[in-house]
Amino acid sequence: MSEFTAAPVKPAVTIAALEALDIRVGTIERVEEVPRSDKLMKLIVNFGDHSRTILAGFKKERGNPREIEGRQARFVVNLEPRKMAGEISEGMLFDIGFADGVTPVLAVPERAVPNGTRAG
Repeated sequence: MSEFTAAPVKPAVTIAALEALDIRVGTIERVEEVPRSDKLMKLIVNFGDHSRTILAGFKKERGNPREIEGRQARFVVNLEPRKMAGEISEGMLFDIGFADGVTPVLAVPERAVPNGTRAG
């Protein structure tokens, strides 16, 4: 592993600000191309009581973006829907590394949990 310098810790937030985020585990059922984007992939994610579409910009970071199909990961599910490249994203993949210029990896539970399980 190459040398890495951690970024400074961000300013403190209140517990209420943290609790406002709804972070849940979901299973990535399908990964599809987004035709009008060279970096976005469309994830169809099962959250137990419903599925939703979440766009994630990892097409260039993975040799085979579909390798994450069937994997559980963490997602922020209470963001306002956002239109990107003509598609609507209904949340955000909670990955590790992108902000630091490290090739992103999934933030996954250590063992399988029911889809829809909340973090925190």
